Amino acid sequence: MGQAGAAEPVSPDQVRSAMKEATHFMVDEVATNGGYVWSYLPDFSRRWGEMEAYDTMVWVQPPGTATMGHTYLDAYHATGDEFYYQAATEVANALIWGQTEAGGWNYMFDFAGPKSQDKWYETIGKNGWRLEEFQHNWGNATFDDLGTSEASQLLLRLYLEKRDPKYLVPLEKTIDFVLESQFASGGWPQRYPENDLWEGDYTSYITLNDEVAAQNIKFLIMAYQSLGPAVDGERILNAIYRGMNSLLFLQQGKDQPGWALQYTHDFEPAAARTYEPKSLATHTTASAVNQLMDFYELTGQSKFLARIPEALDWLASVKLPEDKLINGRAYPTFIEIGTKKPLYVHRRGSNVVNGEYFVDHNPENTLGHYSPTRNIDLEGLRKRYQSLAESDPREVSRNSPLVSSKQINLPEYFVTNEISVSDLNAGSHLESEDEVSAEAVSEIVSSLNESRYWPTQLVATTYPYAGPGDETVPEGDYAQTHVGDKYDTSPYVTDNAVEGISIAKYIENMSTLISYLRQVQTNQQ
Repeated sequence: MGQAGAAEPVSPDQVRSAMKEATHFMVDEVATNGGYVWSYLPDFSRRWGEMEAYDTMVWVQPPGTATMGHTYLDAYHATGDEFYYQAATEVANALIWGQTEAGGWNYMFDFAGPKSQDKWYETIGKNGWRLEEFQHNWGNATFDDLGTSEASQLLLRLYLEKRDPKYLVPLEKTIDFVLESQFASGGWPQRYPENDLWEGDYTSYITLNDEVAAQNIKFLIMAYQSLGPAVDGERILNAIYRGMNSLLFLQQGKDQPGWALQYTHDFEPAAARTYEPKSLATHTTASAVNQLMDFYELTGQSKFLARIPEALDWLASVKLPEDKLINGRAYPTFIEIGTKKPLYVHRRGSNVVNGEYFVDHNPENTLGHYSPTRNIDLEGLRKRYQSLAESDPREVSRNSPLVSSKQINLPEYFVTNEISVSDLNAGSHLESEDEVSAEAVSEIVSSLNESRYWPTQLVATTYPYAGPGDETVPEGDYAQTHVGDKYDTSPYVTDNAVEGISIAKYIENMSTLISYLRQVQTNQQ
């Protein structure tokens, strides 16, 4: 393929050819033992996941290795080409290698072994000022940022594809991991299993942040509906209901009927990272309301709707007036316990050694990397609630996988839906499209370069590791930047973008081409 030029109509065969060329490049040139990070320089001299990575490392956190596996399976369903199934198995094999003994996954793993990964944590990870989750090697797996969830879903999909017993053992291992890590209360910690660093650490708390509970419930429902009750079905079903019920008692009292990011084991709201203070969170509350409505549709049980009006009224009460919006957003991220006052997070210093985060009520000069306010579609939530409140519970839950007596197939396609990612290079990409135009497809096909990848401007970069941070704060204001001084290894958006290879761009373009092939197939029927 040549460089991008004037877009011309392309045939389905040309689309399939471009897909295969781009995938061959990913499989043959980019993959590390079947795994991927997020972005690469064209000569592979530097590469990044959420932080800079060694060339022996694999990133699990989306859009990473498991996302690539889902893309390959989607392409297999769209084309019937066995090549994509084999590519998906290579991804799965990499993930199985990196699966922890307990059954989950860390954000990343290193094929060079523990010493190499420890070195990474002691250098690059330790000096990422705003990325506190990478500053320590907790030595266990995480539910944060969908990594374990997405990898688990891939193993489930791959096993169901051909019932290859090779994938049943690691699949059962990850199902056991999700079940065993669940607290008696029904919630889940952010990291598991327990170790010396876990006790009393925020990663041991009951976690709603980043969809920890929601994603675990989702995966268990997928396993229950597709594998059937015969595969530990009663235990899985019990865990699903306990997880759903936990959301009910985590809602706070009538004075502040919202939800927090995390909770102590006494069910009190808790602080997490130093820029996530003890508080109630408006975006978590909105997400919890949507989840409760999902649970009602799954069960027909009215208890999941009972206190939603309280939560919606509380969200309305903390909304900022029109003349006080921040970044055009009306709902403060954090609300102080015991009041309706917004809490705003700030930072001073320039790196992990001399810098710190602090919290007050001042809306000025807030963080650039963690939004002080959120967009919430309160009217949309009210409309959905009202519709469900007026519905027949039996009719609403009639097709629920939790009440059906038969196995239900998983969707054939995953990446054509919107994907949640942390990659700064992805921007607003990876969003689903209802209709794909022939012009968009032609542009994608023609932009595949001679090396067989879609060149992408890498707007995100990092400072190379330069040693421990200096205690002296240099000149400059780092209060609202994504990165501090030259010792900060956190990723940031640069004005000097370079052309490179982006996993997010590959997934985005493949998703569009897969959607187009599906449209063509539908139109031909």
